[in-house]
Amino acid sequence: MFKKILIANRGEIACRIIKSARKMGIQTVAVYSEADQTALHTEMADEAVLIGPPPSTQSYLVIDRIIQACRDTGAEAVHPGYGFLSENAAFAEALAREGIAFIGPNIHAIQMMGDKITSKKLAMEAGVNTIPGYTGVIENADQAVAIAQDIGYPVMIKASAGGGGKGMRTAWNDAECRDGFERATNEARSSFGDERVFIEKYIEEPRHIEIQVLADRYGNVIYLGERECSTQRRHQKVIEECPSPFLDAATRQAMGEQAVALARAVDYQSAGTVEFIVDANRHFYFLEMNTRLQVEHPVTELVTGTDLVELMIRIADGEKLPLTQADVRLNGWAIEARVYAEDPFRNFLPSVGRLARYLPPAETDLVRVDSGVTEGGEVSMYYDPMIAKVITYGATRDQAIAHMRTALDAFYIRGVSHNIGFLTALMKHPRFVGGRLSTNFIAEEYPHGFHAADIPHDDPALLVTVAAAIHRRYMDRAACISGQMPGLERRVEDQWVVFMRGEYHPVTVTPVAGGHDVIYKGERFAVRSDWRFGQTLFRGTLNGADICVQVERRYQEYRLFHGGSQVDVLMLPPRAAELHRLMPVKAPPDLSRYLLSPMPGLLTQVAVEPGKEVRAGETLAVIEAMKMENVLYADRDCVVAKVLAQTGDSLAVDQPIIEFE
Repeated sequence: MFKKILIANRGEIACRIIKSARKMGIQTVAVYSEADQTALHTEMADEAVLIGPPPSTQSYLVIDRIIQACRDTGAEAVHPGYGFLSENAAFAEALAREGIAFIGPNIHAIQMMGDKITSKKLAMEAGVNTIPGYTGVIENADQAVAIAQDIGYPVMIKASAGGGGKGMRTAWNDAECRDGFERATNEARSSFGDERVFIEKYIEEPRHIEIQVLADRYGNVIYLGERECSTQRRHQKVIEECPSPFLDAATRQAMGEQAVALARAVDYQSAGTVEFIVDANRHFYFLEMNTRLQVEHPVTELVTGTDLVELMIRIADGEKLPLTQADVRLNGWAIEARVYAEDPFRNFLPSVGRLARYLPPAETDLVRVDSGVTEGGEVSMYYDPMIAKVITYGATRDQAIAHMRTALDAFYIRGVSHNIGFLTALMKHPRFVGGRLSTNFIAEEYPHGFHAADIPHDDPALLVTVAAAIHRRYMDRAACISGQMPGLERRVEDQWVVFMRGEYHPVTVTPVAGGHDVIYKGERFAVRSDWRFGQTLFRGTLNGADICVQVERRYQEYRLFHGGSQVDVLMLPPRAAELHRLMPVKAPPDLSRYLLSPMPGLLTQVAVEPGKEVRAGETLAVIEAMKMENVLYADRDCVVAKVLAQTGDSLAVDQPIIEFE
């Protein structure tokens, strides 16, 4: 077995690989950029090597520097994780020339499956179901339109070397096809250095279901069930689960056998994933093969009882697979939620900055957290904004969902915006709970974006009564101040009014052993907790049921987070509540005369000039962020008064770009 391996990656996947290597008694080497000097993976590894400046093109993607780090540390093998160089055949070739093992498939498999056009042709030869489409090189937008008309709309335009939703557009007509070809080509060139795209039929109401395969160098190939990855936003996976709530045993077996056939066709060796699109009638079509470890691999591990990272290492070291297809059993259900530094209320704009507080939920047999950050760490603009993955397990799907909701309630992050409220809303959504999914699920249910109103709290009484109990604790402590005149000591009243979301909620709060009794709307609520001042999580019971509420005291208010909902609560004595009703409401400033940058990014195009009359739907500007082109359109007819930013400017969130008359 290898004595030392190098992890050519960063963040949570680097930490995940280190854990398995440590369990196997293998020493690890981390590589890091200047932006990651104090990152968690550098602290966890036995050694760490600086490989360059923050941009990945100057550090994590520089093959020579990775290999030099192997030479300097004596690493015998490299695990690439996912992303970066994980599916780069040139990297695997360079390692082979140095006599360093690549913990992944052979070079031939990477080359064949790394190109979507080539892989689709190979899949057809291997007898794998494929989507109708055109796999030749498309020269220009006119040819793209002609091909799309021949296939029949809707069509999907995809980058041949793509992944992660980049270089991908759906077109329903000629105009969208022409625009989608230009955008997909630009993104493909920017992200992958390969501008080739292809076009295939878009399957309506599709599900994204993938098969995990494992293969060794002795011809043993098995599949470890499937993962449902249909809950996506803009082609980026958000929630994944194993098994799928949609597949039956026959379809699972057919998909698994085709995935194995494809793996055999390229003499695959290692862990890999064959992705399929599945329609409403369970007809499935090959999408692509990822020749690496997947982000969502933990759900397969929990349900099958395997360690995919360990198996990858053992296969790379020349060992045979320790299990056969007959040994594979799917036990229970697992769900993974990706926690990102992004603002779901601002169209999911990436959020960068320092993690002022970071308290993930406690790990148990039912809850797993794969993370690559720590409190005080930085979410950098240079890399993917993923903070962590929360994975929960249950005997049934409903149990796994319930455990996920509880875990998300206990995930405390401050300093950057995050999507935990959105994830919780998905866990509560009737379509998700019922398993009625497609890759259009999020777009259909939130067509105008995600808003606070989309996550109403299941039980407002919980927030009201917990806020009342917490406030009573603070008031009782304040009443104990020293130096009070005898006979005139401060007395705390039982009657209070909770002002929350524009509504007034009268309550009566009485201290009792172990907590408080709160009378609300004529009903008694028993709030019991050993919560202490300053604790960020209020853990306890409400009428005997376990609860976990995030709490912050903000001057005279309390900010509570539970069930995906965040509310600001003001506690008032009854007379103060009467006067509060008379307070005027300050109107927000009118910003309708400005086009504001919705995200931090690079302004690559300003399509208008002062004096230009603009019609609704016309392009105003293009911003590049996270290697994605974001087009800003006019939402109404208007006239441009001033252009306030220039092409090439680095924009901050809400920075004015254009002023209108």
